[in-house]
Amino acid sequence: MINYDNKIFKPTSNTENGETNSETIFYYKQFDNIVTAEYSGGKIKQGHLMGLVDHNGNIDMRYHQINHNNELMTGLCKSKPEILENGKIRLHETWEWTSGDKSKGQSIIEEL
Repeated sequence: MINYDNKIFKPTSNTENGETNSETIFYYKQFDNIVTAEYSGGKIKQGHLMGLVDHNGNIDMRYHQINHNNELMTGLCKSKPEILENGKIRLHETWEWTSGDKSKGQSIIEEL
């Protein structure tokens, strides 16, 4: 199992309907198979996520965040890890809003 504890991630791409961008920073913590993160930056004032990690490092998570329009946004996301040549982690994410327009998207975040 991949350990995400104390890892820091930054988005490298996102679909247009997403709110994270290259200014958003994610601070991950892990205990057992539970992953949490706090994040902010870009269009997001404050956000949190919580998820479960499987034996292949895949994360099934839920998130909530407050954007700069003071809207509370919620969603779900499935992240699939890729280990880069330099040993850092890249997460390929498929997500869906459970609030707002309930649209779907894809993003990639990479370990700093």
